[in-house]
Amino acid sequence: MPENTAGITAAALLAALPDTVVVADSEGRIAYVSPSVRALLGHEPAALVGRPLQVLMPERLRRGHNDGFSRYRATGEGKLVGATTQVPALHASGHEVPIDLTLSRLAPSAVDGAGDPLVVAVLRDASTTILLERQFAVSRYLAATLRVTAALTEASDADVAFQQLLPTLCTELDWDAALLWQADGDRGLLRHAGTWTASGSAVPALAADAPRRLFRRGEGLPGRAWKHRVPVVVDDLATDPTVVRQDAVRADGLSTGVAFPVLRGDTVLAVCELFSTESRPVPDELLDVLAHAGRQIGQFLDRLRAESNVRQLADTLQRSLLPSHLPIVPGLQLAARYRPGADAALVGGDTYDVMPLPDGRWMALIADVCGTGAEAAAVTSVTRHTARAASAVGSPAEILAAVNAALLHQQGDAPLRFVTACCLVLEPAGSGHRARLSVAGHPLPVLRGPDGSTEEVGSPGRPLGIEADVTFSEIELDLPPGSTLVLYTDGVTEARDDAGRQFGEDGLLRVIAGAPLDAEATVGAVASAVEQQLAGSRHEHDDLAVLALTVPA
Repeated sequence: MPENTAGITAAALLAALPDTVVVADSEGRIAYVSPSVRALLGHEPAALVGRPLQVLMPERLRRGHNDGFSRYRATGEGKLVGATTQVPALHASGHEVPIDLTLSRLAPSAVDGAGDPLVVAVLRDASTTILLERQFAVSRYLAATLRVTAALTEASDADVAFQQLLPTLCTELDWDAALLWQADGDRGLLRHAGTWTASGSAVPALAADAPRRLFRRGEGLPGRAWKHRVPVVVDDLATDPTVVRQDAVRADGLSTGVAFPVLRGDTVLAVCELFSTESRPVPDELLDVLAHAGRQIGQFLDRLRAESNVRQLADTLQRSLLPSHLPIVPGLQLAARYRPGADAALVGGDTYDVMPLPDGRWMALIADVCGTGAEAAAVTSVTRHTARAASAVGSPAEILAAVNAALLHQQGDAPLRFVTACCLVLEPAGSGHRARLSVAGHPLPVLRGPDGSTEEVGSPGRPLGIEADVTFSEIELDLPPGSTLVLYTDGVTEARDDAGRQFGEDGLLRVIAGAPLDAEATVGAVASAVEQQLAGSRHEHDDLAVLALTVPA
């Protein structure tokens, strides 16, 4: 084939390529550029021929190019030759265009057999690739923060969530180390709250420095994130003058750092710092995701803290409705168990009490208020305190009647809150005890005899707080040595397994019959059996209260 035909064919082939081809001579001047440079960088090909390659580069890269090209011309070797690198190119209008640059060396024999080697550069528009990479990164970041939030939902309270935050966040976002700083807004300080490192990573200098460190607003990387309430990046930790821990980050070989605030509204609850031993880009998309994650995590932690406070208040109120300890009753063993229902943030309606009477007898009471929450707690309080006040002069039936009257008086036009209760008055009788028992709509107590037999005792009666004209019957029973009387609420017998089967009275009788002759062991056996019944159950469980009275053999 004639030479001119080959040249025309090669030129036509280069012109048809979507990528831009630039050929430079040994002096770094453009010897040829394909027509596609018009679409990529806005230049006319003919206007570029004879000009230095720097015309296609941003100003900041030109000095490095000169040094690199000089080394290439002297040695025939260059770092970029034979590789594809993403770099910015300069458009004719002055803005930068990201390109994928591939360099190769063209021997002179490939052209005309004379002269110095030429450099061939292939330029490809990287905008689409970068956009896709960023979109992929954003989706990855978003998925990671969703997994962080999902992991935090398993935390029981805000403190546990804070402990889980760092390892989950770093693992999902692939950072080497992280520090957490909690804000002390009253003193205007950030205090160290935790350090975490990825498997195979270590930051001993930073970890040793952190507990002694306090940051004020605007100070250091975390202080700047606190002050401005936005993520802050330091690309080179070892040289950035705003970094106040340069000795530590140099010792640990840390390169890139980013800090973002955990926000509740405009209030900074904490600041998270992420560190990488390798220099890594932190695109705006990641900063946006971290900012969003900080607000999400802040709202979540704030809700957890509020729920924790509610639980603490509920627990305090619940404990006020139960005896702090059971008294010592001569000739009797006493033991009790209480477990709140499924919603631990609400006060339950179960209560029990044991108190001495002026004449040497003892009153025992167990009650269950319909519902939960503050109104139920108020009804529980009235029940317990009225029973205590009435016990000094009354029998079990009279005590329940007094409670009934008090509840009806208190309720007025309020929604009906009925109460079931079981009241017992005990006195010594020979080597054992004698009891008078009255029940108001409550599950009947279980008596285990000295021979190990079990039976329900008493008659159900009507619940309290419904009718004014109601009377309560009493029975008398003996508690000889070797016997146990168990009072309980329906959270025991109505506990349902995953299939919906209730524990039931029969199950309770079997447990009590098989328990040792010991009050503590008996309530422990009942509570354990109920927990086994509820294990893995989808059904909510009610409050549970158990009170056992054992006459030792």
